[in-house]
Amino acid sequence: MRTDFSPINRSKAIFDDIYALDDPRAYFSVLGDLDYMIPDVAEPVVRQILTAKASATGLKPVVLDVGCSYGINAAVHRFPLTFGGLRHRYARREMRAISSETLVHLDRNFYAAWPDVGSARFIGLDMSAPAISYATDVGLLEQGIVADLEKEALSTDSARIIRSTDVIMSTGCIGYVTEKTFSKILDATDERLWIISFVLRMFPFDSLAATFARRGLVTERLAGATFIQRRFRDADEFESCLASLAALGVDATGLESEGLFHADLILSRPEADARHASGRNCHRR
Repeated sequence: MRTDFSPINRSKAIFDDIYALDDPRAYFSVLGDLDYMIPDVAEPVVRQILTAKASATGLKPVVLDVGCSYGINAAVHRFPLTFGGLRHRYARREMRAISSETLVHLDRNFYAAWPDVGSARFIGLDMSAPAISYATDVGLLEQGIVADLEKEALSTDSARIIRSTDVIMSTGCIGYVTEKTFSKILDATDERLWIISFVLRMFPFDSLAATFARRGLVTERLAGATFIQRRFRDADEFESCLASLAALGVDATGLESEGLFHADLILSRPEADARHASGRNCHRR
């Protein structure tokens, strides 16, 4: 049976409007005000995983960032930049006053001026056409796919784009997407790919892990560490999150109870790869 995350999502803040714009200024402003930090706190671990994948093949892996929005994960991985630093860039009075067209031109040159220190190449999938357009226009993503795979089939052209994917990555989309989206992606990709998932602890992962297991992938959860996503918007969001965690039997003490969303790192990969590289801090599902 398909996972239904909608009861949990009803208590979360809705940010749909910041993804419908032609540039990421509102995205950085709104999420920045909530101390959004998952791209920055996830990046060191993502780099380790992508470097390990690259060393196994001798090539830069192709990463499909699911729910990529404006390509921020690609930006902080490929360049010596942070979400916090980019937020300050777009908050400048001079940057707020220009048109989206001018900003895209400036950002294309801005990113091109930095050395690419990444361990991977990035393509993206998102429901937002403006966000995908921006991320590809400024060079953060090599290619982008606009689709809602919870409701739509994967088109032939989109399947062709993601066929070369080596790693699927997400830093917040699980809860909005389910195993239905991932199944369609996996149908079009190589079974030896890795899946990096940063998942808010209020969203159960069992159905996704079972879907991946049917594809021959072993799922492991990093033990002893969580990754802060952002502050709660208000008391209602805070209380609803604690209630969802309590219903799952998850202890929020010292984590969400302190006013912050926390995510788990979950890595899914082929049995042989997991057996070769697993550390003592990973718990299998």
